[in-house]
Amino acid sequence: MKLAYFTLALLFILGSYTQLAAQHDHKTELGMSNAPVFFLKESGLAYGLHFHLIRSINSSRFGVGLGYERIFDAHEHHTVGFVGSYFCTERLRLNLAPGVTFEGGWDSEKFLSVHLEAEYGWEVGEFHIGPAAEIAYDPEDIHLSLGLHVGFGF
Repeated sequence: MKLAYFTLALLFILGSYTQLAAQHDHKTELGMSNAPVFFLKESGLAYGLHFHLIRSINSSRFGVGLGYERIFDAHEHHTVGFVGSYFCTERLRLNLAPGVTFEGGWDSEKFLSVHLEAEYGWEVGEFHIGPAAEIAYDPEDIHLSLGLHVGFGF
């Protein structure tokens, strides 16, 4: 766990020195975030992996897309949903993702859920790298995460 936080801090620092451009010339982004996930009700910690594919709406600060989250815990937590995205600044983006969570695998009971994620990224060519923070709610629990986001624009 210490290695993960050290790597995140190192990428955060290096990213500030290696920024090539802060322009978002791409229309579509394939992004991935990985992070430790803390469950508030259960007071447990697990590993989470999140993917999204977001397409910009014309040349605006808004985008829409699809997202998938997998938390590797005893519940076999999977979430799929739509993503609404907004660039607050050139580097800061907020994503709101309503979706459906499957607790216990794909054939288990389904719950409506919502995820709110903030990403801060430095452009390195077609990639951007930076920290991501998320809070998510479903009727079973609330979880928080702080990790690393890597996105590829095309």
